[in-house]
This record gives sequence, C-alpha cells and structure tokens, in this order.
Amino acid sequence: MKVLGLDTSTLTAGIALLDDERVLGEARHDASHRTNDLLVTVDRVCREAKVAPMELEAVAIGAGPGSFTGLRIGMASAKGIAFAARRPLWAVSSLAALAYDGAQALVAQQMLPYLDGLVVAVLDARRGEVFAGCYRANGGAAKDLALVDVERVMAPAELAPWVTSLAGAAPGTAKDNTSLVTFAGDAIDAHAEVLAPLRALWLPPRTPSGVAVARLALAGPRTDVLTGGAPTYIRPSEAEVKYPDGVPGALRKRG
Repeated sequence: MKVLGLDTSTLTAGIALLDDERVLGEARHDASHRTNDLLVTVDRVCREAKVAPMELEAVAIGAGPGSFTGLRIGMASAKGIAFAARRPLWAVSSLAALAYDGAQALVAQQMLPYLDGLVVAVLDARRGEVFAGCYRANGGAAKDLALVDVERVMAPAELAPWVTSLAGAAPGTAKDNTSLVTFAGDAIDAHAEVLAPLRALWLPPRTPSGVAVARLALAGPRTDVLTGGAPTYIRPSEAEVKYPDGVPGALRKRG
C-alpha cells in the first residue's frame, strides 16, 4: 500500500513515500523558507520514486503538537493532496512519530534492553516550554508503541520529575528494563542547560520523520480525517493568550 507521510510540526519537515514497510523515497525540508517549497519537495520525492499522485493509496500527516503555522500548512497541504487524489487522510501524533524514530535509533545502536522501556519525545515549544509525550517502546514495532500518559506542554525543568513519576525511578537508574528511559527531540538543543543532566540518555532523532508518520498510520485504525481533521495544538496560540476576547479591530463572529 503506497502511503505518503508528512510532518511539519517543526522547522524541519519530514516527507516519505512508503509501499507498506518498504521506503520508496524520503526527504527533509527546511520549512522556514517559502511555504510552497513543501509541495515542491513532495513532488520531487514522488517523481524520484516514480510514483504518480493518483497511485497513492493514502496520505498520512503528523497532526502535532508543534509549530502553529507549520501544523496548519502541513494539514492544509496533506488535505489538498488527499482530496486531489481522492484518497483518505490519516493523522497521527507528531510526538508519537518522534518516539518511534527514537525506538528505531535504539535498534540501530543495539541498545536493545531500552526497547522494553520508555521513549520520551520532547520538542521545543518556544515560550520557554517543551511539548512532551512518553511512550513505551514495546520492542520498537510501530503497532506496539503505547502512550503512557497524555501528551503535554511544560517547563523544561519539569520534564525529569514527570518522567520519573511515570517510570518509577530516576531516568537511567532502573533495576529492570521496563523502567529504562531514553529521550528524543530538538528540545535538548533549545534548552541545553536545563536538560544537560539528561543528555547522556538523548537519542539522535531531533524531529519526526515522514517514515515514522506513515508507519504509525499504517499500524493504526486508519480513520479518514480528510473533512474534519485539525491539528493538535495542546495549548492556546499566542494571539489567544494576548487577546482572549478577540484581536482588537478584527471582525467578530456572528452569533
């Protein structure tokens, strides 16, 4: 089954084309440039894999949390591709995709005992905060990745105590494999000083890959969100915080 996977939750977008488990093409895209470049990169990945848009059987999108602008662009782009190809759109958590990438890094580095433990995906949320999701790797298979607690936004200093409460022991000091903890995500670079004590447990993946998004979507319930799908923001936007009663001068919604 040919699936296009996209994630735009960070400034480094992940794009991949899969045929079931086989990766046909993959790219990373600097989303800080022009928004239409994303579709250019998607087109290049498809052309290099010799797969026409109408040959796609589904589109998968990382729905967040992450950059508000990035998530809106990604969701709109994914809906446009799926609508044009008359294919379903599947949505997965961007943090879950990052955790899956982390689990694959454990396999690549032969850190096999950690595959029975927790993988914590942590993305920079700006405003002095991070987005965090804690998952049990369960051997590293996409279908077995399990959310341990609700994804949340928090101060970086709150990360270690939160994970400790979930793991039942300080990260890296567990007596059994089920409580071993590793981390993945760009928060380690954005909040290097605060998260320094966890650096030794930090895996290479910094942002979610398109491969992870596609594999999680294939392993999931495959619910079509083409018409009603929306990004997962977790917290209110900056505009909502500054102007809870609406932006001054903006048109009011009709009752």
